[in-house]
Amino acid sequence: MGPSRQTPNSLDEWTRYLTEREMPIFSHTANSIYATLDDKHKGAMELASIILQDPNLTAKLLKLSNSSYYNPSRQKINTISRAIVILGANTIRELTLACAFFESILSPDNKEHANREIGDAIHAAVQAKELAVMTNDPSPEEIFIATLLHNIGNIAFWCFDHQHGKRINELLSTGQYTANEAEKKVLGFTLRRLSKQLSHAWNLGGLTEQAINMPRTNNPRVALVNLGHQICQATKSKPPQTALQECLGELHRLTGLEETQLTDRIKQNTHKAVKIAIQFGAHDASKYIAGHAEESPPKEKDPEATADPRQLQIDILQEISNHISGPINLNILFEMVLEGIHRGVGMDRTLFLLLSADKKTLHEKSSFGWSKSPGSDDKIIIADHHQDTNLMFHCIKSGKSLWAKPRMHYNLFDSQINRFIGANECFAMPLQTERKIIGVIYCDRAIQHKPLSQDEFNACKHFAKQANIGLALYRMRSLANHD
Repeated sequence: MGPSRQTPNSLDEWTRYLTEREMPIFSHTANSIYATLDDKHKGAMELASIILQDPNLTAKLLKLSNSSYYNPSRQKINTISRAIVILGANTIRELTLACAFFESILSPDNKEHANREIGDAIHAAVQAKELAVMTNDPSPEEIFIATLLHNIGNIAFWCFDHQHGKRINELLSTGQYTANEAEKKVLGFTLRRLSKQLSHAWNLGGLTEQAINMPRTNNPRVALVNLGHQICQATKSKPPQTALQECLGELHRLTGLEETQLTDRIKQNTHKAVKIAIQFGAHDASKYIAGHAEESPPKEKDPEATADPRQLQIDILQEISNHISGPINLNILFEMVLEGIHRGVGMDRTLFLLLSADKKTLHEKSSFGWSKSPGSDDKIIIADHHQDTNLMFHCIKSGKSLWAKPRMHYNLFDSQINRFIGANECFAMPLQTERKIIGVIYCDRAIQHKPLSQDEFNACKHFAKQANIGLALYRMRSLANHD
């Protein structure tokens, strides 16, 4: 905590400080994710759009999606679109929340107590998730997230405070105070109350909020969350056998397995937790997971930060080819193509506009890089008022890809383009089947304003061509099935 800012003094001030100043990335992502969950009309494309707004989040999520823990079949996943198909939207939602959470809290400044809290959260979450699998819970990933975020007030506080934390530790060292008593004496409230406040501020809802607010409920899924934390604490006890006995009795009741089998499972899960912590980037926290990593493991390089852009393009194009060689889902195809352009070519904003049946209006089908408020239904809609002075309809009329520059093609940037998209150097590619245009893909670098190149124009056209090939194959197979 820097000396230049005013120290929060109340529960409400701490909640605002953590939400608005220290963890805005998580705040935004959590609100966006739950807005998507609440809206039955939104699906995988909206979820992918949320993820792709943050390149670091995208890279971490793809790394986890390719890990043996989440992807035991080890099917290579190069795009968020593919990750959603292989792992399922629910798993990706929960992983997105976890990645955004760690992106918000992990920093070189985390001290011992903060890393202990993070390590405990990951360890408990893995134990609870594996128990959920053993008891045939319908959504083990939801159990994982609810357990991970159960003590979110503790984690956030210890990650972003040093002054108050030092005073709490001093009181604890005397042996005269419990953790709750020390927290209340220094802060005026317990960190459990901070967890409740943050859960409400971030609209975490569902099982996560229920487990935080009603830990003693009869809900069996909340019981799994609590048991995950009990196992975590029991493995740290000296000797662990005494504290574990109660947990083992409950585990036997839930699973029917014998004590020796359960003890082996707990040990295996502890080792898994260490690996998961490292994959989330919590290297320093991993050594506090039941003492299983004595030294901090070497930090791995971000795979996307060092990836060759051309190789990424090739990998995503191969993923698209694999998709269109089998049963084609057009929504997934378009999403992969858009993601290939957005990440592979390195565009700031990418947009797919679908042409209406009467050929007079273009409606946004999906987009990456546009800043929209959580839960927003704002869509870009461009009407055919003057084809010759409209970038999109000029592209449709010509049937050719266009590299447009405002100074050279000022007549194409009409009032609609300026209003909804802006006058930026851009690429526009028509999508067509049987010479019938169905829409336009648009992309630009309106945020970083980096110049575009001929190689990048060719790459974007190649992605659009893959979409057109997929459309043609889809149409041929549909006709064949009707004959």
